[in-house]
Amino acid sequence: MDTALNYNYRVVKQFAIMTVVWGVVGMLVGVVIAAQLAFPALNFDTAWLTYGRLRPLHTNAVIFAFGGCALFATSYYVVQRTSQTRLFSDKLAAFTFWGWQAVIVAAAISLPLGYTSGKEYAELEWPIDLLITAVWVAYAVVFFGTLIKRKVSHVYVANWFFGAFILTVALLHVVNSAAMPASLTKSYSAYTGVQDAMIQWWYGHNAVGFFLTAGFLGMMYYFIPKQAERPVFSYRLSIVHFWALIFTYMWAGPHHLHYTALPDWTQSIGMVFSLILLAPSWGGMINGIMTLSGAWNKLRNDPILKFLIVSLSFYGMSTFEGPMMSIKTVNALSHYTDWTVGHVHSGALGWVGLISMGSIYYLLPRLSGKQAMWSVRLIEWHFWVATIGIVLYIASMWIAGVMQGLMWRAVNADGTLTYTFVESVKATFPFYVIRMVGGLLYLAGMVMMAYNTYKTVSDGKPVDARIPAATGAHA
Repeated sequence: MDTALNYNYRVVKQFAIMTVVWGVVGMLVGVVIAAQLAFPALNFDTAWLTYGRLRPLHTNAVIFAFGGCALFATSYYVVQRTSQTRLFSDKLAAFTFWGWQAVIVAAAISLPLGYTSGKEYAELEWPIDLLITAVWVAYAVVFFGTLIKRKVSHVYVANWFFGAFILTVALLHVVNSAAMPASLTKSYSAYTGVQDAMIQWWYGHNAVGFFLTAGFLGMMYYFIPKQAERPVFSYRLSIVHFWALIFTYMWAGPHHLHYTALPDWTQSIGMVFSLILLAPSWGGMINGIMTLSGAWNKLRNDPILKFLIVSLSFYGMSTFEGPMMSIKTVNALSHYTDWTVGHVHSGALGWVGLISMGSIYYLLPRLSGKQAMWSVRLIEWHFWVATIGIVLYIASMWIAGVMQGLMWRAVNADGTLTYTFVESVKATFPFYVIRMVGGLLYLAGMVMMAYNTYKTVSDGKPVDARIPAATGAHA
């Protein structure tokens, strides 16, 4: 059969399977470091098992390995189906898969060994950064090349979000990772002092805004209408959502640097744009949830739809909480506390995790020649176990964070601190144990997904979906 007349599902399936594999790995490391915070002896006095080494491994594994593979898989699938054409280059697509896995393995080796640039979410040293750049350029060529040779005139809105994510992450990575190499394993940032902090959080927050939001909104705009078998609630709102979100997000980074050496006016700009962000974020959430209008009954029996819709609930909650925490008076209480950790994981576990899992559950049977996943009941179990895990995690961190902020600010009549820092750590202990339990439940759900994936793809057949004659309709 002529491959030119078929979609390239091979690379989509490879990324989909590795999404599940790296999800288990990344979340396992997360549970380990959560356990270490409750029981510090669990680092076993071994340097490469310490929290400081494993925490960046966890964030990189979950964001770039799990989340990144999910984005590659879904964007490659969506751009082919909505453009009704095969990927621009099979060889470049294969290079993005193997190159990205090489990046992840290099991170898994170098970070526990202590090789780090020290920049949050950008800890990898310069040789790995160069490989990331090469893979990303290939990714952009494949994605936009496919759009250019599309057989339909319209560019579906999901591709707008995927495209913005690809271009913006490229810009963020190149600017923030600019460094002077001192050796093969050590480099120094091109920026210093407060400028370095500003560049870092322009990168850090927009990594959240584009890697962890825009790309996954691309998933939302394709997979929710497909799974619900309903058109997007408002296509006009989806375009307004896109432009409002990508313009506003770029300016919100300074809210990470309240009460620091960053000029006060810059902090205020970050706060104002963070508050404005609430409007497009909630517009997108409402657009996704209202897509179910007239089909709410499907939520009862469709666990994949539960993943997709509940992820939007967490997206809405996180994008309300973020702007609220960016207000300086609120930030004075929340900054440096576990409230921030709860907020991050509300978005990461609730929004990014659930939308990715729902999308991969949609893809895997279609990529394996099956009608459905091996066990629909196991998907249902996964949903409930993961959701309970998220609630335990974020509720414990909210309570711990507010408690920490209040304890740190409490003063006696003579102006001395009421509590020592150690007392606040001791008071946090039970919440760290609850957080660990929540993480364990979330990991258990991921293991269920891994088993379900194995059973679905192990006896599946290679699928060569034939590209339909151009009709102008979305696939």
